[in-house]
Amino acid sequence: MDSGTEIVTLCKGTECELVCVGYRRARLKEVIFGIIVVLSLGVLYLVTYWKPVWRVVLTCVPCRLCHADRVVLKDSTGGVFIEEIIIVDLTDGSLSVKFSKVDDASASKSTSLDGVVDYTYTAHQRTASSSDDHSSLTLRTRVLLKYFDHKHVRYVWKEDSNGFVKLSGLDVGVKCQEMCENYHGLGALERVNKQSLYGANSILIEVKSYIRLFFEEVLNPFYIFQIFSVTLWFCDSYYIYAACIIVISTISLGVELYEIRKQREALRDMVASAETNVSVFQPNGEIVEIESHDLVPGDVIVIPARGSMMLCDAVLVAGNAIVDEGMLTGESVPVTKCPLAPTDADEIYSPEIHKRNTLFCGTRVIQTRYYGDAKVKAVVVRTGFSTAKGELVRSILFPKELMFGFYADAFKFVIFLAIIAAVGMIYICVNLVLHKASTRDIVLNMLDIVTVAVPPALPAAMTVGTIFAQNRLKKAGIFCISPQRINLGGKIQCFCFDKTGTLTEEGLDLWAVIPVKNRSFLAPVLEPHLLPPEEHLVKGMATCHSLTVIEKELSGDPLDLKMFNSINWVLEEAGSETAKFDLLMPTVVKPIIHSAYSIDESNVAMVESPFEIGIVRQFTFSSGLQRMSVVVRMLGVDHMDVYTKGAPEKIAALCNPETIPDEFQGTLHKYAAQGLRVIAVATKSLDPKISWHQIQRISRDVVESDLSFVGLLIMENKLKPETSPVIQQLKRASINTVMVTGDNILTAISVARHCSMIGDDERLVTVTAQPPEGDTPASIKWEEEGSSKEEGSTTSTTSENDYGAIQSYQSSNVITDLCLRYRFAMSGRTFGIIHKYFPDLIPKIALGGVVFARMTPDQKSKLVEDLQSLGFYVGMCGDGANDCGALRMADVGISLSEAEASVASPFTSKTANISCVPTVIREGRAALTTSFAAFRFMALYSIIQFVTVLILISDNTKLSDFMFLYADLMIITILAVLMGRSAAYEHLVAKRPSSRLSSANNIIGVMIHIVFIVLFQLTTFFYTHSQPWYEAPVITGELDSKSMDTTSIFYTSSFQYLILAFALSKGPPYRQRIWNNVPFLLWLVLMVILTLVLVIYPPPFMVSILKLDLFPSLAFNLTLVGMSGINLLFVLLFEDFILHNHSFKNCSKRTFCIAEKQKLYRKLQNETDLDVNWPPVGEVTTARDHEGIWHVGLDIS
Repeated sequence: MDSGTEIVTLCKGTECELVCVGYRRARLKEVIFGIIVVLSLGVLYLVTYWKPVWRVVLTCVPCRLCHADRVVLKDSTGGVFIEEIIIVDLTDGSLSVKFSKVDDASASKSTSLDGVVDYTYTAHQRTASSSDDHSSLTLRTRVLLKYFDHKHVRYVWKEDSNGFVKLSGLDVGVKCQEMCENYHGLGALERVNKQSLYGANSILIEVKSYIRLFFEEVLNPFYIFQIFSVTLWFCDSYYIYAACIIVISTISLGVELYEIRKQREALRDMVASAETNVSVFQPNGEIVEIESHDLVPGDVIVIPARGSMMLCDAVLVAGNAIVDEGMLTGESVPVTKCPLAPTDADEIYSPEIHKRNTLFCGTRVIQTRYYGDAKVKAVVVRTGFSTAKGELVRSILFPKELMFGFYADAFKFVIFLAIIAAVGMIYICVNLVLHKASTRDIVLNMLDIVTVAVPPALPAAMTVGTIFAQNRLKKAGIFCISPQRINLGGKIQCFCFDKTGTLTEEGLDLWAVIPVKNRSFLAPVLEPHLLPPEEHLVKGMATCHSLTVIEKELSGDPLDLKMFNSINWVLEEAGSETAKFDLLMPTVVKPIIHSAYSIDESNVAMVESPFEIGIVRQFTFSSGLQRMSVVVRMLGVDHMDVYTKGAPEKIAALCNPETIPDEFQGTLHKYAAQGLRVIAVATKSLDPKISWHQIQRISRDVVESDLSFVGLLIMENKLKPETSPVIQQLKRASINTVMVTGDNILTAISVARHCSMIGDDERLVTVTAQPPEGDTPASIKWEEEGSSKEEGSTTSTTSENDYGAIQSYQSSNVITDLCLRYRFAMSGRTFGIIHKYFPDLIPKIALGGVVFARMTPDQKSKLVEDLQSLGFYVGMCGDGANDCGALRMADVGISLSEAEASVASPFTSKTANISCVPTVIREGRAALTTSFAAFRFMALYSIIQFVTVLILISDNTKLSDFMFLYADLMIITILAVLMGRSAAYEHLVAKRPSSRLSSANNIIGVMIHIVFIVLFQLTTFFYTHSQPWYEAPVITGELDSKSMDTTSIFYTSSFQYLILAFALSKGPPYRQRIWNNVPFLLWLVLMVILTLVLVIYPPPFMVSILKLDLFPSLAFNLTLVGMSGINLLFVLLFEDFILHNHSFKNCSKRTFCIAEKQKLYRKLQNETDLDVNWPPVGEVTTARDHEGIWHVGLDIS
């Protein structure tokens, strides 16, 4: 028996946190549900199709998870999902092809469950058996695997924890040493067991058939309401408009289905990988071939010598590989992957930390290298949707839920219109009963008022502006995969930028090298090839890199290429490209007398010197260590040397202090403050007794110690020409700009100053935090930077694997305050420490932050989240895979790369500079304003028609079908579509467009428009009745569509539609002026002329079609036109001079007793402006002193 409902939180504290409730089927409830579905003619089934959780509640009972056959899941955004629980019997015939049956008495022991035993549980079942002599009951033990899949992530039942856990591969909790020593291959049965647990190693995107897509779309509430409306119109003989709606909806649905299927097919083709055979090791060392979709975590695969496409995530345990990761990172430079080499027995493997040792799914191995005949081996750690590529695809399939008030308010307003419709239904029922109308007419008119008050075309009209904006963005080379986010672009208040390749050029230039002699820096050398080859700095530049030769081209990191080419040396690799590492022969570098490098020796007409250096071993660059090293041996020398290059302060810490120049800090600061990239080089000689084979096993710590400092490399990189104008444009529009980079802090600050992200008159405070050590608590040091730009400074950047130093310095310059008196700059390390030990300071830091340097991808995402928690709508622009998390987290993410990883970004620009950012914001503002106007237009159109119907029905009349058609099709439908063509205004202004339909100002505005509508229609109605020639309609029980009341109200309402269309088509500051939207203006003028003709001198055929009852007085007709003119003046006066007036807005709030909820960032800014002690410049804040002193006092949850 179940003890009751059990609510469990899965993956608690992570971004994929889920609240889980178990349910099991209840036969009686299912029968009752089926009966009600039949009695309701399927309405209940339709409702539970829209709300699946209601069906679960109506057909199931809550229970403990161990007894559940389905689960209801609720994620952090409030989304609710239902997943079926699957149970796999590992002992019976359900897997008979893969598993042999076992004896009952020892089932749990004899069944081979290698690799899955942690995720299985046992159940006992009594079975009857009989023979000629006796009958008996046998207790049979079953081994079961229970799980459910949610968004392509598997959650498996664990008996010991009595709950579901997220299934992981070898990427969680496995020691590096264990990875290298304990994985030698899987047996056939173990692989089969793991296949049952992990599923197929494939990333398959389901492409639904057109039939299935059709039914899924048609069952959408919007189309169901349209079907209801069209059916009602046919019953009411409103054939033409109903037919038009059917045609329009069919075309719209067809285009929508085509686009959905086309996008799915494009995504499927993009992520699809050809199935192929993979060589894997057996436990006995034998190599066999299996299909790639059969790979499971724990398999040891052979990487072919000529490379291959990776179909899983695997960690190298033997040999090297050169990998093209462009599809994931956007970097075109091949990356050298080396085998995993644990530095600590307890070191835990992580794909993020050990990315230099990991081959990721979706990347292409160009070639492999290893000594002798040994194979290059890798252990599979993740498969299918768990891989890096799979996670990317999942982020595309299941994007972050949009939390935008505009859509929520629109739904509330539709409910308001539905309430009005209900009131209208009651009014119509009472009037028609009094007029003794037939039951059929009463029902039809009551239902018809619903389609009048709640227009079926409302959702479509709201999206028209977004569709046009998306097309304009496409023409500008900006592609959007999430059109809903275009409107969000109109609300952006803060934009974050990556630096390298985004604000600055991608390429680097070597500006100069600075050798060291006798503990002193020499003068900068602008042409390094003039230095003698025996110089240690030159030898370090020639050897300390990760360059390789691919198809006779020197390839590698751009910085390394610039560095190597600047000294005019040549690089040679032993053997052919596929066998060059089969022999124990190193890569050789040597100087040449030539100004350029070429790998084709037939074209090298030069004299080569006998000076040669062989690169014996390479310790690749580590972002954590911020350095790389090589062990080399020079021809004719009896010992090996070490050369290390990296972040100056990191290198200095590894050097003998006696070799470091006294002016080291000053020189470093001088160049880094100018935005130049500074790299330090050091060396040392190894003991001659260390052999060639010993060096292959020596630890990195031994090699990188007691070094001698030999010099600095100074590299520069300029801002893209578009960067500064765009940043200035954004700042003029009151959009906060923030730099989030992996570069060092001084270079980032310099670039921020040069592109005007930090103004000349802004005060900058560098924030440096230290974690607690022993009895010393965590602390924060606040130092004010000078704001004046260095003379002769050169704009610069660095790649995300920057080697520069984090160095702060202080200036006493006092600058005039702006809105934010201080801006902050800090490193990712400081950001992390503040998050951990000073979390209540994060809102203030995020509000004032302008430069965040040395940020990891996770920290970039966290910063975006922190800004959003303050109430900002946040944009992010970047060009690499390390920006992908932040691009997806941001409200508007713009990728400047077409790499596969960047496809997950809502926007992708073909133009590789930030000029796309203002374009997206401008189009977002235009789309949001158009959506807002279209909603108001459609809502007020429904009110106009609603009032018209109620006024006329009180007099036992109604509009003719062609009058409805004239208004619905000729005026409303066409104008609503053409209204969406309004293009974006060419300038960005500081004020952002409103997005709250439920604001007091908008509610009052709608109410006043309703007053205008009712006032002028009632005036027309009573003015018509007051005429001496007026003839009242005869009450016969049926509504008359030809009467003087109908004609006069039709004229007035037609003008009211046109007046609203004109008044709501405002131009600047968000859209271009109305005359720039030529089709809209032409149609509006045409309809005004046509309506004037109908009022003043209607053609006979129009009189007949529309069933007009002509008036005997031309003066009366002109009076109606004059009244419409007055109506126009009233509306324009209200829209242009009253509605957006500050005093009117305050009056609206007081009328509704609504206090506008102040954004958290505004409240926080007001607090900091009044706090004279913030920030504590020149002080050190400790965690001990901090408690209760600098508390923000805001809840950001």
